[in-house]
Amino acid sequence: MLFRSLDLIIKQFSNPDRVIKFNNGRFEVLEIKDMILGKATYNPGWRWSKDANPLAGTKFCEVEHLGMVLSGSATVAFENEAEYSILRPGDLFYVPPKPHDSWVLGNDIYVSLHFIGADKYIKGENLE
Repeated sequence: MLFRSLDLIIKQFSNPDRVIKFNNGRFEVLEIKDMILGKATYNPGWRWSKDANPLAGTKFCEVEHLGMVLSGSATVAFENEAEYSILRPGDLFYVPPKPHDSWVLGNDIYVSLHFIGADKYIKGENLE
């Protein structure tokens, strides 16, 4: 659904501008004026270094992210670092643009909104 009235624009992720599909997940993109927002939906077992990196062409994700977790849980771990962080529903997160991996924890689908980084999420996009 797209609603527009002079200065107001309303869009929904149920009708995204683009969809990037990869094994065990998808990334939906909305463009609103000069902003690009994303919605990540990852199934249990999804891991960036296994499922998304074939499209991105890099070993780990190198994109800066600012987002919010809506459901499920995931881990963020930086390359060559032993510690990792767990993202849970309601968490706002910032991940710097240094190489990192991420994976879904547990048996729930992970869903997050991305306010920064959606424009660079995967360069070799497999668009729907």
